[in-house]
Amino acid sequence: MKNVKVSEEEQLSAQNAPKAVKVKGQKFIKTQVTPVEPYDPEALIEVQHLTKTFGELKVLNNISNKIFTGEKVAVIGPSGSGKSTFLRCLNVLEDPTDGYVFFEGNNLCDLNVDINIQRRRMGMVFQQFNLFNNMTVLQNITLAPVQVGLQDLRKTKRKNFFIKLCNLFRKKDKKAPLLPVEKTKKQIKDEAFQNAKRLLERIGLADKANVYPSTLSGGQRQRIAIVRALAMSPKVMLFDEPTSALDPEMVGEVLALIKEVADEGMTMVIVTHEMGFAREVASRVLFMSDGIITEEGTPKQIFETPQTDRLKDFLSKVL
Repeated sequence: MKNVKVSEEEQLSAQNAPKAVKVKGQKFIKTQVTPVEPYDPEALIEVQHLTKTFGELKVLNNISNKIFTGEKVAVIGPSGSGKSTFLRCLNVLEDPTDGYVFFEGNNLCDLNVDINIQRRRMGMVFQQFNLFNNMTVLQNITLAPVQVGLQDLRKTKRKNFFIKLCNLFRKKDKKAPLLPVEKTKKQIKDEAFQNAKRLLERIGLADKANVYPSTLSGGQRQRIAIVRALAMSPKVMLFDEPTSALDPEMVGEVLALIKEVADEGMTMVIVTHEMGFAREVASRVLFMSDGIITEEGTPKQIFETPQTDRLKDFLSKVL
């Protein structure tokens, strides 16, 4: 093998180049090029310089935006513009190549932040339902609340065990109080099942509690997927084209449920091709094209007075 001479200039360039950080157990490499900035404490979600690449393909290009409590943000744009990737980056289902995502002041791109704790408060509804076909409807809805409740109960009991152990070696006035155990295992399960039944009654599918998802229509399965996300009492709901896999006659019932959730004050971000729905429900619309937010504004501004040629061209084809 020949020795390759490297000039001083090339060595210096290599030293100053941004270093990729590969995290053990993770499949992604995050290149921290952009320094983190102070986040807005009033924003529920804030993205800073969000960039995502797949190999040589740059899907998201330096996006910065904020989503506030109570907002209904519709994300529209042509296929391949990065809408779904942007949504999946909001709860780090897709790891950003660069940039940062803050949720309630927590930097989700910080490896010291427990992403699973943060995701408990971020409901996600996918295009393809993603229900467990080997579980009944009721089991699908109660799975997460029960697992999370039992996990917290075990954690509290472990901490109390160590507090009791340490108290054996402390003086009487120095003994630490035990953490309160708010619910028993039975109470956690009963509460989850009662909440699930209440949610099923709300969408008119109480009689489907003990059937399997494969026996249901697409519209019914998507409504159950929405209810499953709501069962965790999230702070924000993320919808990734929730009607794209449905027959046209089933779209209305799903959109009606989403509108009902929106009317109750739920913060939501919805990627959608349903322009009429975005116009009626959204408080703000983001138009994405070529990996960037090309234009944003109220539904009236976006649909009635578009500013860019790209948005005008898009609307001429979909309206």
